[in-house]
Amino acid sequence: MQNTKNIYSVSQVNRYIKKMFDEDFILNNICIKGEISNCKYHYSGHIYFSLKDETGVISGVMFASDAASLRFRLSDGMQVNVTCRISVYEKGGNYQFYAKKIEQDGFGDLFRRFEELKERLRESGMFDDMYKKPVPAFSYRIGVVTAETGAVIRDIYNVASRRNPYCSIVLYPAKVQGEGAARTICAGIRTLDRMGLDVIIVGRGGGSIEDLWAFNEEIVAREIFNAVTPVISAVGHETDYTIADFAADLRAPTPSAAAELAVFDYRRFLEDLEGYGFKLKTSFSNILKQYSDRLDNYRLTLDINSPLNQIQQKSGRLLELNAGLNELMNLKMSISREKLIAYSERLEGLSPLKRLSEGYAFVTDAGGKCIRSIRQADAGDMINVELRDGTLSAEIMTVVNTER
Repeated sequence: MQNTKNIYSVSQVNRYIKKMFDEDFILNNICIKGEISNCKYHYSGHIYFSLKDETGVISGVMFASDAASLRFRLSDGMQVNVTCRISVYEKGGNYQFYAKKIEQDGFGDLFRRFEELKERLRESGMFDDMYKKPVPAFSYRIGVVTAETGAVIRDIYNVASRRNPYCSIVLYPAKVQGEGAARTICAGIRTLDRMGLDVIIVGRGGGSIEDLWAFNEEIVAREIFNAVTPVISAVGHETDYTIADFAADLRAPTPSAAAELAVFDYRRFLEDLEGYGFKLKTSFSNILKQYSDRLDNYRLTLDINSPLNQIQQKSGRLLELNAGLNELMNLKMSISREKLIAYSERLEGLSPLKRLSEGYAFVTDAGGKCIRSIRQADAGDMINVELRDGTLSAEIMTVVNTER
């Protein structure tokens, strides 16, 4: 039967080894000298990189809290002294250093060669903007110099087909790392340049400065510079820079980004075209409506100010005034008629003939003068008595005074 006392889990072993590292006095505060490689800045602020020398490599990390005190930016090829502790990452079972302080100690050989070549080519004018060729806005045929297999060409194919399904990709399979890589890259650029393509993408995925060194060779930089076709450099990750990036007409941070820069978005173009058509149609409709409304206003103004309309308006007004005048005249005549009737009734009430018809008489003396009092006549005088149907002549016999 197997002895279970001697069986441990992976986690237990990793934990035990980590404890040994953490309890070691030297490993808890050690300074390591080496050349930086595979340096990557994480969005969290952590810095992941390796230290190497001629025969060995050790990976490590500098957390954001410690990285905040750095006064310079780390890059591949830089020679540094790293004060750190060494421990075990339990999940991966691998040991690594945790940097607390980093001091520059010159540059590695590859980085020195990189800087010397970059400065020499810069002084020759190879990197000047005046020599940069513009990348066509509507590229149709795209050349790619990269490895035949791997994520780079797949990413470029995927991005290109998504942006423009009618785009043509011409691949020159090149060796992008190791011995002879620079020569195959140059051959690829020359071959594609002779094909009259719209643009050429030269690139590969990320890696250490050694992995990317083929793109730091002078022959590659000059081949890119001498190409008639615009060249986009897409080497490594966003933080990786090579001589090819400076010599190229345009640098892309990643191969996928290079495909986006090289291939115009056909579907977006159709959407924009449809949007412009809609805007044009809407704008044209609005302009037509504005002119139609303005024409209607002009027509209305012309109708209002036309002689016929003026005559119709004046005729209508004349009819209104005539109706008002007739109404006023009828009212005046009605009032006058009523007054006339009233005056007639009053006049009739005061008429002598009416009085006479009621039995009254009108008395005058012989000269025709009206006699209203007994004082105007004496006994023996002749008088005339006017009745309703005639006149009587009489002599006054007596005069009787009835006043008291």
